[in-house]
Amino acid sequence: MKRLRLNALASDIIISLYVIVTLFFRFKLESETATGTIESVVVGLCFVVIIWALVKLKVLNPNWFGLFNTKKVKS
Repeated sequence: MKRLRLNALASDIIISLYVIVTLFFRFKLESETATGTIESVVVGLCFVVIIWALVKLKVLNPNWFGLFNTKKVKS
């Protein structure tokens, strides 16, 4: 069975959009309802676990927009 694997740029874009949308959702939810600190942390951890699981399953293959280049340049 062939697994779904996204390339590095698509993974970076999806993760960035996911973070922005979930932060917007959390801020909107917290301003409209009376949520406490613990509820906010639990919701945030749930959102992070989803992304972590997708990276661990190698569905998402982030390159972090090339910030952490692991290739060594020979001088």
